[in-house]
Amino acid sequence: MSLNGYAAWQALIHHPLFGVGITLVAYQLALSAYEKTRWIFLQPVLLSMLLVIAALLACGLTYAEYRKSAEVLTILLGPATVALAVPLFLNLRRIRLLLWPIMLTLLVGGVVATGLGVLLAWWFGAEPQMLMSMAPKSVTSPIAMLVADQIGGIAALAAVFVLITGVLGAILGPPLLSLLGVRHHAAQGLALGLTAHAVGTAQALEVSEECGAFAALGMSLMGVATAVLLPLVVILMV
Repeated sequence: MSLNGYAAWQALIHHPLFGVGITLVAYQLALSAYEKTRWIFLQPVLLSMLLVIAALLACGLTYAEYRKSAEVLTILLGPATVALAVPLFLNLRRIRLLLWPIMLTLLVGGVVATGLGVLLAWWFGAEPQMLMSMAPKSVTSPIAMLVADQIGGIAALAAVFVLITGVLGAILGPPLLSLLGVRHHAAQGLALGLTAHAVGTAQALEVSEECGAFAALGMSLMGVATAVLLPLVVILMV
């Protein structure tokens, strides 16, 4: 590569918006691949993450450099989350009719989703710090990291568990629900939102507006319940 070509390449990969560009391109490629094949292992979040990692390694960029150049997308996470209120509002009457089943599902699903993961990790010999990092795995990263830090876990490790949970939930959730005979879109959405947070909600929105609305509701309720109750439970158990 000539000196001018090398300089141009360095200017490109160190551009302030380079991270935004490779993220959008990676996600669009992953989404196109998934829509054409419908192969569950080509789940857009998982595949786009791998594509971004490959691009960073090929360009010799660190995660810190990528994060700085992709800050615009991080800022947009707030409005994107608030926008989930739209399907919730459109299905408000339906949610009111199913209020008690929703609360019962939140109680049972929340306890099982949190407790089962911690129990399995404990059974395999995980240390207490690892257990506390895994406990809030079924909520969005900001809440999980905050809660993990409060109860003695590692915030960064909690974010990893959140990502793994979301991707696996989006991949395995829909076929598992179909296998179990769960056809109701409200039930499907609530299950995906409770267990696979934002990634599951995105998957639910592809099914139907009702499914997406209940997934957003489940994600929100699970986040609030985990942030409020999990630290209290840990304090009482210690």
